[in-house]
Amino acid sequence: MARALIEALNLRIHYGGIEAVKGISFAVEEGEMVCLIGANGAGKTSTLKALARMIPAQGEIHYGAERIDTLPAHDLIRKGLALVPEGRGIFARLTVAENLAMGAYHRDDKAGIASDLERIHGLLPRLKERAAQVAGTLSGGEQQMLAIGRALMGRPRLLLLDEPSMGLAPLMVEKVFEVIRAVAAAGMTVLLVEQNARLALELCSRGYVMESGTITLADNSAALLADPRVRTAYLGE
Repeated sequence: MARALIEALNLRIHYGGIEAVKGISFAVEEGEMVCLIGANGAGKTSTLKALARMIPAQGEIHYGAERIDTLPAHDLIRKGLALVPEGRGIFARLTVAENLAMGAYHRDDKAGIASDLERIHGLLPRLKERAAQVAGTLSGGEQQMLAIGRALMGRPRLLLLDEPSMGLAPLMVEKVFEVIRAVAAAGMTVLLVEQNARLALELCSRGYVMESGTITLADNSAALLADPRVRTAYLGE
């Protein structure tokens, strides 16, 4: 097995007196696509935010050979860790082109940035068509594509995706997940949080199931899809 690109050890997250994540441990190997599924309030989004250092957490987070749980979030971008947050988090008053440029704010390799922009336009042609449009006027699906494109402009090694299908029409969900599949096929490591459990498990090689701040199941996707507990709780069967 490849070495873990990111690993959480006894991760705990508190909001005041409430413990939202209760000492979980998990890892994502280099080149893997792994999902984290569970009901609303299970702690999935909090877990991703903690990995990206957007919120404080207890426990250890290792990224490659380095411990990162004491580093500021902006340092992680330079180290190749990018988060596409729940709700997209685009810069609504900037244009599509300006949003994509913000994804590469920490880079100074102009030729590399231009090459990556061309690649992203090939992967997400709608963004090229809408380059001069104010991002806040895009459809929900186009905003999700922009959020992914902006993250890719940072040339990440690890892409954290938080609920990319949320609020999208089925056809747009299909398009967004085609892009995610292509990114993973190119070798990028992906950790996906997704409420659509079937979609997530069909896309990923492994999965973790979270309930009430704990990991209750962990297995390859085929085994989780066949597990009666998963089928009853998350697949509507």
